Amino acid sequence: MSTPTTRDQAPTPSEPAVRRRTGRWIEHWDPEDKTLWEDGGRRTARRNLVLSIFAEFLGFGVWAIWSIVVPQLPAAGFDLTVDQMFWLISVPSLVGATLRIPYTFAVPVFGGRNWTIVSALLLLLPTGALVLTVGDPTTPFPVLLAAAALAGLGGGNFASSMANISFFFPEKEKGAALGWNAAGGNIGTAAVQLAVPLVIVTGAGVALDRAGLIFIPFILLAAFLAWRYMDNLSTAKADPRSFGVAVHHKHTWVISFIYIGTFGSFIGYAGAFPTLLAAQFPQVAIPLAFVGALVGSIARPLGGILADRVGGARVTIGSFGVMALGAVGAITALGSGSFALFFGSFLGLFVATGVGNGSVYRMIPAVFRASGGTAKAAAGCIGIAGAIGAFGGFLIPRGFALSTTLAGSIVPALWLFIGVYAVMALVCWLVYGRGAMAEARV
Repeated sequence: MSTPTTRDQAPTPSEPAVRRRTGRWIEHWDPEDKTLWEDGGRRTARRNLVLSIFAEFLGFGVWAIWSIVVPQLPAAGFDLTVDQMFWLISVPSLVGATLRIPYTFAVPVFGGRNWTIVSALLLLLPTGALVLTVGDPTTPFPVLLAAAALAGLGGGNFASSMANISFFFPEKEKGAALGWNAAGGNIGTAAVQLAVPLVIVTGAGVALDRAGLIFIPFILLAAFLAWRYMDNLSTAKADPRSFGVAVHHKHTWVISFIYIGTFGSFIGYAGAFPTLLAAQFPQVAIPLAFVGALVGSIARPLGGILADRVGGARVTIGSFGVMALGAVGAITALGSGSFALFFGSFLGLFVATGVGNGSVYRMIPAVFRASGGTAKAAAGCIGIAGAIGAFGGFLIPRGFALSTTLAGSIVPALWLFIGVYAVMALVCWLVYGRGAMAEARV
């Protein structure tokens, strides 16, 4: 078998169904073919993976950019209520979660390389909107909210990136490739929370427009690299029926509910953490907020490794237990005014969310195998759960906002989250921790 062939010229009448498409199309791709894989296939797949990670990294960074801009708005002269600030933090998650399913189907329609170019360039909209709105403290709140909503475009990139990379790798290496792709994207949240506070500082105060400007050259670079070095696969086909099959399978909705607690908590806490630090401990530098998203991202692969050894359900239940303990620690810290306990408790929360993210993703194929479901249903579940789980990034900041507005404290919200984690852990045990599912170590 020869190496994969790439077409970047005008098609001829003898070429297959991709003849009307332009760009770098690989006509034949079968990563399970050992000869093709060893004779250039692995190198091609890894090149696309690296560039995909870079583009997704920027997507997550743009998705999270308002999380670190919002705490700085008062210093820039903006007069916003606590509720308005949390709306600016939460609405990107709402939009990003909604875009995840259509972004999944964009890859087979347009090609992975082509959609990476388009989705990267679309990030110029939220970054440009940020530059235009945050420089003037008189900007109306609805305009700020619309600009923040555009950041949700970055959240959709995760789905298309994961779908694209899944076509490039054989089954035995797909888990690792997707793990690297997911972790590389998640770290974008931490990176933006580290970099933005450093670049917006000026001698006279803050220049928030720099938070958007710093992204623009990297977005253009990502689009160029995708155009120059990535590939489309003519064999990449999405089956919309997989979503239909998954919708009618009860485990899709159980897992989606659980994933709200893990990934939703990660993206929700990552968005809210800088604002929480600024509000509860204003004397502490906001740049420390990036550590939470960083440890949560790094912990994600660990969740998959642990799940392989002891079962995903056990790891997920344990993650909810640690998340509840972290929330209790944060409540205790607020009562005593201890920054060290508050910060440490949230780091424990972030680690647990990352571990839970990895374990839930590992559970999905195992659950469908054990329940007699099909691989098609499992694939659809991954897409649906990924979208629904991201809505947690909207719910958690809104919970903090309502708690602060009604009770003057985030403590009631934390108690509510603890109760939700207990329910999710119980559901996970009842459905996956007993009987045949326990024996299958899903």
